[in-house]
Amino acid sequence: MTAALVGIISACSVGAAIAWAGSSHGISFQGIPVFILCGLFAYATQWLMFVHAWLFRTERYYDLTGSATFVVMLWGALFLSAATDIRSITLAILITVWALRLGSFLFKRIQRSGEDRRFRLIKNSFLTFLMTWTLQGAWVFVTASAALAAITAQSDVPVGLSFAGLSFATGLGLWIFGFSIEVVADRQKSAFRARPQNANQFINSGLWAWSRHPNYLGEIVLWTGIAVMALPALTGWQLATLVSPLFVLLLLTAVSGVRLLEARAQKLWGQEPAYKAYKRQTPALMLWPPTGRGSDVGESE
Repeated sequence: MTAALVGIISACSVGAAIAWAGSSHGISFQGIPVFILCGLFAYATQWLMFVHAWLFRTERYYDLTGSATFVVMLWGALFLSAATDIRSITLAILITVWALRLGSFLFKRIQRSGEDRRFRLIKNSFLTFLMTWTLQGAWVFVTASAALAAITAQSDVPVGLSFAGLSFATGLGLWIFGFSIEVVADRQKSAFRARPQNANQFINSGLWAWSRHPNYLGEIVLWTGIAVMALPALTGWQLATLVSPLFVLLLLTAVSGVRLLEARAQKLWGQEPAYKAYKRQTPALMLWPPTGRGSDVGESE
C-alpha cells in the first residue's frame, strides 16, 4: 500500500513538474496555459475511467483509454492554441496514427485473451489499481509533452531550409523507422502466437531474431523522432519536455515492459538451453543480426 501511494504521488509530481516547464512561453486559454489544461485532462480522464474499472474490477479499457487520451489531448491542444503550422499539425497526425494503431491492437488482444494478466492481482487493490491508472496519466502527458510544448508555443519557427527543416526531416525519418519496427514486430508476434504448435514457446524469428523486444525499440525510436521534430519550437524551460523519449525508455525498461517480460520469460524458459542461447546471443533492445542459431520458436507475452 505504501509503495502504491508513493507511486501515485511520484506520478503526479512528475506531471506537475513537466506542466510547469512545458507551459513556459506557451499560449493560454481563459488565462490558463493550454499545456497545463492538457495535463489536467490526461490525469482526469484516467481517474474517471478508474472509477468504472474499480467498480467492475476490469482492465478491459485501460490501453484503449490511454490511446484515446493521446488523440483528444493533442487535437484539443491544436484547437485551443489555434495552431496551423506544418510542424504542429504533423506532430498531431503522427501521434494520432500511432495511438489509433496501438490502442486498437492492444484492445483486440485483450478481447481475444479475455484479460491482461498484469492486472490479475492489481485490480483487487484499490490503491495499487489507482496507481496504474495514475501512471498512465503520467505516461500520456509526459510522453506527449515535447509535441504539446511545440504545439502550444507562443512563437512559430517555420520549417524551411534551416536547422528547423533538418530537425523536422530527421525527426520524421526516425518516427517512420520506429513506427515500422513496432508494427512489423507486433504483427510477427501475433502471427506466431496464432499457430497452435507455438503454444508456450518463445519467438526468435523475424525481428525477434535480432532483438528480444523489437517492438519496444520501435516505441523508443518513434518518440525520439517526435522530440527531434519538436525541438526547434521549444525555448527556455520548454526544453525540459525533451525528456519525453528518456521517460519512455525508463518506463519500458525499468517499470514495466522489458522488466516484466524478461522475468516471466526466465520463469517459463530459463532452464531451456535454446532460450539460454537466445538470451545470451540476442540484445534486449537493440537490433543486431543473429549469428549461429536457428529461428523456429518464440516468446509469448
